[in-house]
Amino acid sequence: MPEVRSPTLRRRELGALLRARRLELGLTVDQVAGQLLCSPSKVSRMETGQRGATARDIRDLSEIYGITDPARRKYLASLAAEGKQQGWWKPYDLGPFESYVDLEEAAAAIKQYESALVPGLLQTPGYARATAEALVPDASPGLPELTPERIDEFVEVKVRRHDVLTKESAPQFSVVLDEAVLHRAVGGADGMRAQLDHLIEASKFHNVTVQVIPYDVGAHPAMDSAFTILEFAQPVPSVVYVEGLIGYHYLDRDQDVARYERVFDYLSTIALNPQESIELIAKVGASYRRGATRGRSPADR
Repeated sequence: MPEVRSPTLRRRELGALLRARRLELGLTVDQVAGQLLCSPSKVSRMETGQRGATARDIRDLSEIYGITDPARRKYLASLAAEGKQQGWWKPYDLGPFESYVDLEEAAAAIKQYESALVPGLLQTPGYARATAEALVPDASPGLPELTPERIDEFVEVKVRRHDVLTKESAPQFSVVLDEAVLHRAVGGADGMRAQLDHLIEASKFHNVTVQVIPYDVGAHPAMDSAFTILEFAQPVPSVVYVEGLIGYHYLDRDQDVARYERVFDYLSTIALNPQESIELIAKVGASYRRGATRGRSPADR
């Protein structure tokens, strides 16, 4: 089966190319909007990939930007057309999270820091179900109510997302976890035992690196945060995804991405190395096997 060509990535690539050409010509967004007979926000949203472009938009922008090469025009038109296609995730009605799944499918590298939960790409079905069942009304803005049927779909989406790590063009996936992730018994002791075993197995993939920041490190810059850096092949710029109770946020300004890159690099240096991290995960997993109970860290047993 051919791999999905990410519609969101196609829109972002198209936007990056259009923006680069506009800046090369020294044109402002307002000037282009005036010639295109549209609002400046439409031009901006096309350049950031937040909206698609029509065949007519490509034709008119090619005229404005002096793009005469037929092959170049055809490529831009193909990006616009692919930007309107639907991925496998579309029928699941994921709301704002749909764009993230789309970008995840197309990323060349993913760097993720989590302070409380195992990343979705590494969750077992049982862990994914437990996280969904723990959600309260309005905890996920834009998503439909989590009925039992929706929870089943939630888990199915999590499991399907795992294919990203084993496909032919799988991204490099670097994960840094706060040690607290290992001790929060999501799904109970049995569920965590299975989840930690899965983390150990996933770490054996050639493209997956798992590191843990131990408690004895003390305070660090991301204790109250969680974020994902998605990197793509040129010319598409990287984007940082931040999720919380107030919604989903994408940061793509160069200075914002650079700041998160620096923080992730620092977290990687203070974390245990991959081998030491797996040893800690195995130690905590062994504690769960001994029947850890709620209310005390299983690693202390």
